[in-house]
Amino acid sequence: MFIQMLTVIVSMTFAIRASNNMIATTLPLFSKYYFHFTQSEVGILSALLSLGTFITSGVINSRLQSNTRRRFFIISSVAYAIILPLFYFTNSLTIWIVSLLAGLSLGSIMPNIITYAGLLDDRKARERLLSIYTLALSASLVAGPAIETAVLTHFTIPYVFLFFEPFAILSAILSFFIKFPEENSKSARVSVFNNPGFKTAVINILAYNIPFSVILTFGGIYAVDYLHVSFAEVTALFSLFFTTSLLARIYLSIRPPQSVRLHAIAAISMTTIGLLAILFSNNLIIFSIALLILGFPHGLTYPLSVISISRTFKPYERNAANSIFFAIMMIIGIITPTISGFVAELIGIKYLFGTLIPVILILLILLNRYVGYVDKVVLEETRKNSLSISKDSKA
Repeated sequence: MFIQMLTVIVSMTFAIRASNNMIATTLPLFSKYYFHFTQSEVGILSALLSLGTFITSGVINSRLQSNTRRRFFIISSVAYAIILPLFYFTNSLTIWIVSLLAGLSLGSIMPNIITYAGLLDDRKARERLLSIYTLALSASLVAGPAIETAVLTHFTIPYVFLFFEPFAILSAILSFFIKFPEENSKSARVSVFNNPGFKTAVINILAYNIPFSVILTFGGIYAVDYLHVSFAEVTALFSLFFTTSLLARIYLSIRPPQSVRLHAIAAISMTTIGLLAILFSNNLIIFSIALLILGFPHGLTYPLSVISISRTFKPYERNAANSIFFAIMMIIGIITPTISGFVAELIGIKYLFGTLIPVILILLILLNRYVGYVDKVVLEETRKNSLSISKDSKA
């Protein structure tokens, strides 16, 4: 069962995340340099993509029972394969509609893949599978920009959407193989927001997804306008960023974390250093080093959040928790680009990155209030296992 789940999860995760990330990184460049959108309009367009994802994930998917949710998941996967190539044919008006439709189709896909990855009963096997799932995410984020770079070397930006269509088709096919957990009436009584593990997951992801949303939306524009690089070089820089993210997730897949607290503090510290490097960067080398540093917390943060949810929710509760968690990630993707677009127009993109540092330091303080509960779950499990082994040896 483990190998079967691993094959399906890794393949579909790779295909969906590679194409989804391509949209997130290419859409700002496409709208800015082809349709001449302002910084604010670029931010709002990126937010619209996340809004669609939020509606499907947080409002629809989280409320559906298993059988209905599976049908909705398959329909969404097929719809995404139809919508993705439409970006090639958009103009300055229709790009808003296609972006919203793409977001709506993506909203039910990733939460259900996470839930499927968390079906195993054994905690260590489950967390290893979740870590490998996030490793597949990182691998796709390295491969995706590398493919974009190759495409943009020979073609213009609109063609990128066509070259990624095979990934969307593969995802539609694989969606039929994703299994859904059995649920009962208890699912309706899940208290998600009161769970300290959920609070830990949310605060932890906020500490990184806020700066990450800014990097995705304005990092490429910053590189083009301030460092005078080509579009192909922009996607190569993103590939560099995701390479260190991949290394961090390889580490977690080999050594699933015992302490979420220690890893979360390390991630936030590296995020602060990376943002400072961007703030004081004046050439491509320093900017590249900043992206390399920021890749490590990107690799650590998301796995730590999904592990926190996995440790502190029962199997039948995880769909609601994962859906709401994913929806909150999308809210970040709605609010952050919108606000940062206006801030960038007022103070410039470079200084925009500096304004993020106090925000994540405040989140670090909040994280320390709840993260101990997640680590306590593992300590209690270890203690129970030790007592069980001790009793067996005496017997």
